[in-house]
Amino acid sequence: MQHRLTFRTAVLLTVPPLLWAGNAVVGRLVSGLVPPLTLNFLRWALAFVLLLPAAAWILRADSGLWSHWRRYAVLGLLGVGCYNALQYLALKTSTPLNVTLVAASMPIFMLAIGALFFGQRITGRQVGGAALSVAGVLLVLARGDWAVLAQVRLVPGDVYILLATAAWAFYSWLLAQPGDPPAIRADWAAFVLAQMVPGLAWSGLFAAGEWALTDARISWGWPLAAALAYVAVGPAIVAYRCWGLGVQRVGPNIAGFFGNLTPLFAAVLSAAFLGELPRAYHAAAFVLIVGGILAASRR
Repeated sequence: MQHRLTFRTAVLLTVPPLLWAGNAVVGRLVSGLVPPLTLNFLRWALAFVLLLPAAAWILRADSGLWSHWRRYAVLGLLGVGCYNALQYLALKTSTPLNVTLVAASMPIFMLAIGALFFGQRITGRQVGGAALSVAGVLLVLARGDWAVLAQVRLVPGDVYILLATAAWAFYSWLLAQPGDPPAIRADWAAFVLAQMVPGLAWSGLFAAGEWALTDARISWGWPLAAALAYVAVGPAIVAYRCWGLGVQRVGPNIAGFFGNLTPLFAAVLSAAFLGELPRAYHAAAFVLIVGGILAASRR
């Protein structure tokens, strides 16, 4: 049952964007200490160990995970194996603010994938909103100079975060489809672990390829240990729990707008910890993206 938005629920829904913005900043900070695909694997491996005591029953043969292994293999590939791996790859050559602003176009990817693969109808208002949000993304990619668009050269990070956003949109649509055993769907820890089990296999495979094909190395120390603790506990566990509770209370439509706080938090955290001050075009892009989302979501 959904309720009106209260102060407590608003706080619950504000925590995940703050943690996700921190995830982008931390990923940038440790980009020279650990390879990106390896960071993704270590993050989820640690989160799995921490979350396992809460829902260890998911590993039993009769839990429903193994009889629905195809569904969880795809969810694990997109949500655990690909999304953050691509984000960490993006942060090697792009800034946290750029990454989170481009990722704020998520509703547009949701709209397109819903129409192409899941039979969702698109209205004229949604098309107009999509155009505004796409303009915001292009403004970020052009680094604030529209004249450069004709000859713009995307840095690899821009491409990676676009791929990551598409992967998360597809993951979200699959997540909304029926097919989960009731016991797993009713237990948030079990639901996350069911995706982590195959997701760890995917991310481990990607990390192994990274070590086989590149000169990957890890600089162990307290900075990396602290970063791993943060990305495993904060964005991977606490954010999932707060977001799930918030969505249950007010529904996904209202909760979705809180996700657009991520670029704002990323701008503040980047200035504080990385010395990367936001530019005027970042503010303009944020207005375009949020304006497009508001226009597309109005009834």
